[in-house]
Amino acid sequence: MTASAQQPVAVFDSGVGGLTVLHELLVSLPTEDYLYLGDTARFPYGERSAEELRAFAIEIAEHLLAEGAKLLVIACNSATAAALTAVERHLEATGQDVDVIGVLRPAAQLAVVATHTGRVGLLATPATVASGAYARAISDADPHVHLESVACPDLAPIIQSGFPFNDEVVETVRGYCAPLRDADVDTVILGSTHYPLCEPILQRMLGRRVTLVSAGTGVARSVERALASRGLLNPQAGEGSYRFQCTADVDSFHALGTRFLQMPLGEVVHVELSARAIV
Repeated sequence: MTASAQQPVAVFDSGVGGLTVLHELLVSLPTEDYLYLGDTARFPYGERSAEELRAFAIEIAEHLLAEGAKLLVIACNSATAAALTAVERHLEATGQDVDVIGVLRPAAQLAVVATHTGRVGLLATPATVASGAYARAISDADPHVHLESVACPDLAPIIQSGFPFNDEVVETVRGYCAPLRDADVDTVILGSTHYPLCEPILQRMLGRRVTLVSAGTGVARSVERALASRGLLNPQAGEGSYRFQCTADVDSFHALGTRFLQMPLGEVVHVELSARAIV
């Protein structure tokens, strides 16, 4: 079936972190309609195996396409690193001609453009760091840029739980920043869509001369180019709609999601997923 411009752009993440990407899409492409799914029942993705993440991503992709999506955005670094290629191959094998945009390559490209010294840092989940996907993306963009990677196993869960600004959290974040300061990086990729929520504390600890890069702006540009190339940009004159689904408690998603999106959420619909996808 051929997609139409009036169909929604679908965005998914393990939780509410991907709402930072959706925020950029809403600002950059305001006439589009959006559907966001947070797989909160299986959060966090950061310590999942690559096989699990591929199964989750393919299942979610099928669900969102059944909901009428004309383009998919994987707004999760761990899922992008493990499953972007698998989702693309699955859609091709099943005859579904839909573009899939991840967050990893746009963020890497922005970092390479931003750095002046060629020393870039990465804060990300263990799954994202272990995949080596950022190192490959940085090398592809510019082989002369050095990447210093730091795995942050508990930072996304801390932020997802509401990010209490206590001394313990501050010390945790300071510990993650220390290797990047020692490596004298001038640019740091926030390799989880949750991390922009703690950007002020990261900027304080890394210093004013360090540029923080997140994927949202780059993803919005990639989505616009992909839609334009297929003639799928929504021509409506006014603002598009946006709606939300999650796989766990809707009230918790709504409460925390409003903070991440920085806009009203409205109704959140609960959906059931069970990783039935075949990898």
